[in-house]
Amino acid sequence: MLNLTAAITSLQQQVIQAQPEQTRISVNLQPLNSTELIEWLGAQVLFPQFYWQSRDGDEEVVALGQCCHCHDVSLAKTLFTQPQRMWGGQSFSRQQSRQKSSSKDTIHRNYYFLPQIELTRQQDHWQLSVNLPVAKQAMLDLGYDKAQLLASLASLIAPAPTPLPQSYKIESRHHYPEFKQWSHLVTKALTAIDDQYFAKVVLARKTVLTLNRPLSATQFLQQSRQVNQQCFHFIFAIYADDYFVGSTPERLFSRDFDNLHTEALAGTAARSLDDTEDRALANWLLNDEKNRYENRLVIDDLLSRLQSRCRTLQVERRPELIQLRKVQHLKHKIDGQLVAGIDDAELLTSLQPTAAIAGLPRRPALDFIADNEPFDRGWYSGALGYIGQQQSEFCVAIRSARVLGHELQLFAGAGIVPGSDPQSEWQELERKTATLLTLLEPDSHGYRDDRMYPNKNNKHVLANQFTPEQQRA
Repeated sequence: MLNLTAAITSLQQQVIQAQPEQTRISVNLQPLNSTELIEWLGAQVLFPQFYWQSRDGDEEVVALGQCCHCHDVSLAKTLFTQPQRMWGGQSFSRQQSRQKSSSKDTIHRNYYFLPQIELTRQQDHWQLSVNLPVAKQAMLDLGYDKAQLLASLASLIAPAPTPLPQSYKIESRHHYPEFKQWSHLVTKALTAIDDQYFAKVVLARKTVLTLNRPLSATQFLQQSRQVNQQCFHFIFAIYADDYFVGSTPERLFSRDFDNLHTEALAGTAARSLDDTEDRALANWLLNDEKNRYENRLVIDDLLSRLQSRCRTLQVERRPELIQLRKVQHLKHKIDGQLVAGIDDAELLTSLQPTAAIAGLPRRPALDFIADNEPFDRGWYSGALGYIGQQQSEFCVAIRSARVLGHELQLFAGAGIVPGSDPQSEWQELERKTATLLTLLEPDSHGYRDDRMYPNKNNKHVLANQFTPEQQRA
């Protein structure tokens, strides 16, 4: 096994000698650790960039640069061969918000790319790989050649030593919508439910923080990985200085040949640092009629979309309680076997957006969101992951944020069903936002997290980046 520098040199030599039929070259690496991997990503200048850690923690991938890209998931499957994978995803909706958006809110609706370079970990097995174009790519005249790949390999930068801890002061904070408008939207949604326009709609909020210094997206996610367990962790950046990051508990689907796995994740309660209160909250969630109804709507929606696409379908009988750091959810697993000919493009189109992040029925819920939410969701609550010939997997991009230099945009949503109350749903937004906000503001949402501590002068330091002096302060 080679160290990273030797592996890059080996790949450069093999690329020069590569034959036209070769589409991927890999070399085995000496083991790294996850901290080194994210630090390595943070040092790179190739774009697009994608970081992925599977929810079970068995796989990590850094994907850099692109051989080719497309905006149509149906085209994506024609641009690679086994064992290559296309990375990327699709935004919440192809429907643009009808509310005014700033120029910063201009986003791609769909984006899939075949990376030039991938650094991967499968359990304890590490590899550095390069992708080469298949014949159909060359015929598309995608401007890809060996010289570009060699230049990309030469541009790879060794990670710098871990930087000194940096404190971040929140200089301004704005919610879109603010609470008054939120209350109006929830009331309007409940009226639409009473009028049988839809059974459920998921309303979202964007919180924009202005910081005193640019935020490192890789360091931000690194801290989230350490404290937010049972999550997919991701970074997606098409260009420099615009990063979408998140730690989401929700899978959209995974496919292993024709075996399909998806889930209904809906229904939310808070967590408590007091064990007795925490158990009481869990028991309340498992038995609360409103939350069970919300979860059942998602199950029914998924089954209705999959019944013609699967030979068999099986739903977990009893809900599983997913207990995260700030919130807990109800989850039902759904497994099936796909009908021959059903591909990832059809699964993405049919499943996303689900009732868990849009509403039910989908069309009127999406229309209501487009007419009333004061921002474009972009990648938030979209689908991010990879497409492969044998396996594919996508997460639902919730518990996420957009990092734009000094600006951090945090997103959260709440399902509105009969019995919803504007104040309680606002508190749910606060709890969900706290998943990432507490990395900067440890005391947010009313209680102290014992893994994070404020420092002096009303500033906050990213968790686990304290010097001994700061820990004693």
